[in-house]
Amino acid sequence: MDVAGAGSHGPVVRPFSFRQFTERWKEGYMGRLDGKVAIITGAASGQGAAEAKLFAAEGAKVVVADLNAEGAAAVAATIGETALPFSLDVAEGASWSALVEKTLATFGKIDILINNAGVYRPLSFQETDAALMDFHFRVNVLGVFLGMKAVEGAMLANGGGAIVNTASGAGARGYPGMFAYAGSKWAVRGMSKCAAIDLASSNIRVNVLLPGLIDTPMLGSNDPDYLAQISKWPPAQRLGTVQEIAEAALYLASDAASYTMGADLAICGGLMA
Repeated sequence: MDVAGAGSHGPVVRPFSFRQFTERWKEGYMGRLDGKVAIITGAASGQGAAEAKLFAAEGAKVVVADLNAEGAAAVAATIGETALPFSLDVAEGASWSALVEKTLATFGKIDILINNAGVYRPLSFQETDAALMDFHFRVNVLGVFLGMKAVEGAMLANGGGAIVNTASGAGARGYPGMFAYAGSKWAVRGMSKCAAIDLASSNIRVNVLLPGLIDTPMLGSNDPDYLAQISKWPPAQRLGTVQEIAEAALYLASDAASYTMGADLAICGGLMA
């Protein structure tokens, strides 16, 4: 990353663009995922799209998976022949089975799974009903579980792998008005830690990302005045970028994190400090 002049809250980080990553990779500076095959869910936009582009620039073959088939195809098109778009419903086991089958037929193996897909409908406990709970848990919890189960066999056959599950800062502390969402993200953390222990002997590493307030389409659906207000919450005094989340996911997915298992990595501008 490029670092601009420091202000009252420290240096301002300017992440590389996908073009810059590609150029540096071609020049031999990159390649942290050379020879790897990665599945990334929720990759049609936001954090998932940034992860797909960065992973490809780092040498990986990438499956761009999303319920939004058109968006997934568009992201894959920007990457090129090393990307495979796939229309995935994370809450359906048959959809995951088809994804794994297609990935193996196309790329021959699976090294990395980034469970990034998620939904966010913030309401308080008083406003939450069973339908809202089910909505969050089907995507944010069941989807993560099904993804891990779906790739386990392929990773075992490959001698191991890396799974990165996206939780949230709301999965590490309480927040007002996020009852169902926060509950689902706490569940992701719990499942991930148990899976990390159970799969460690198989050389399958499971870790968790805890994004804070990140400038994504999901967050952008909120009122602009609200966004301006919450951007001041972190000590960094700004929202995070999708590129910064992608860099964190890259570390956990790469061999640089070979002894990192069951960890929570917070990318929050100090919000959880």
